[in-house]
Amino acid sequence: MNLLFANDRQGQYPPSWYAATATPLAPFDPLRGQLKADVCIIGAGYTGLSAALHLAEAGLDVVLLEAHRVGFGASGRNGGQLGSGQRMEQTALERLVGKDDAAKLWDLAEDAKTLVKSLISRHGIDCHLKPGIAHMCFSAREVGEEHDHADHLAAQYGYTALEKLDRDAAQALCPSPRYRGGTLDTGAAHLHPLSYALGLARAARDAGVRIHENTLVSQIDRGTPARVQTDRGAVTADHVILACNGYLGGLGARVAARVMPINNFIAATEPLGPEAARVLTRDIAVADTKFVVNYFRLSHDNRLLFGGGESYGYRFPDIDATVRKPMSEIFPHLRDIRFDYTWGGTLAITMRRMPYLARLAPNILSASGYSGHGVGTATHAGKLMADAIAGQSAGFDTLCRVPAPRFPGGSALRAPLLALAMTWYATRDRLGI
Repeated sequence: MNLLFANDRQGQYPPSWYAATATPLAPFDPLRGQLKADVCIIGAGYTGLSAALHLAEAGLDVVLLEAHRVGFGASGRNGGQLGSGQRMEQTALERLVGKDDAAKLWDLAEDAKTLVKSLISRHGIDCHLKPGIAHMCFSAREVGEEHDHADHLAAQYGYTALEKLDRDAAQALCPSPRYRGGTLDTGAAHLHPLSYALGLARAARDAGVRIHENTLVSQIDRGTPARVQTDRGAVTADHVILACNGYLGGLGARVAARVMPINNFIAATEPLGPEAARVLTRDIAVADTKFVVNYFRLSHDNRLLFGGGESYGYRFPDIDATVRKPMSEIFPHLRDIRFDYTWGGTLAITMRRMPYLARLAPNILSASGYSGHGVGTATHAGKLMADAIAGQSAGFDTLCRVPAPRFPGGSALRAPLLALAMTWYATRDRLGI
């Protein structure tokens, strides 16, 4: 079974609140026949769209292939949070790669936020970009660790946009009975993810990128040039970029051993009206410290958009029940509220939750495994690959140096082993360990 088609209809966006509220983009024709290009990109999410846009602006001839629609995958379904730093905390990165490379990785993450904001401004993308993400904690121990993290970033990296929240300050911001404190990052932001993806697609199209939707890639023949085979044609290109993330399938065995697709789920409630103040008192987003993270925000039409719960097989579970359980733990008063939209999507994680960037051949680059931190990281990875093709590979090489272990047992055993780990962490969360 192919994850591209396991839960979705060919060429259609999922029935999400995002799809219902985004300004649609006219479909692009499927690829038919033979094309030549300087660069062929597979996957039209944030990574592929950003790479295509930056390459086209540099004067290269680019063909972008998408099996469904632009922004169809995780890029058009996620929580919309543009977070600071890498997915792995800085102190852990310092231990893993040393302080010099950890500092470079911090700078790259800050560049990623700046890049997203500048693309939105430069191309006039209407995606409801707003500042502020709170990171909420469940215990006094976690609050202390979160405040220590804020102090470390201020002292070592000069990052002073993190406001430490005690219990009263956290409750004033997000009056959930579960949270004990946390931080508010005013340098981070949140947005409408599908509108952002569609805005990137418009910009890439206007820059001259040849976009083909409903075009399934079946094989990549390595060589100079390389040849990308599709269901109804082929592209011969000097360079190839793999930008498939959780929908890679069989296109890259080396990537698949290190990057695992998982499913995550979101619900949009009915409009809350005055009850919205019992969820959030400011227009910010929230992510918490639960291992399977809860993340949420209010939409511009006053709904709660709540993400939570994961699955590791091909088929999505009952999404209503999957999301309602963690949402009811955070907001018990919303236990029986109506969901107007529920949807799932496939993202990709790595063992260390750091993105996996790799040069699979001299002229084939790949970036994926954003581990829930993809709004900024994926956009930036696309630019870094475009820069690398242009001969400026410093940023790309820094991320390539991050150790990327294979999942134990490779792709065959990664899902069962992860499910066992999730069971352990779920028990740990319940016991408050």
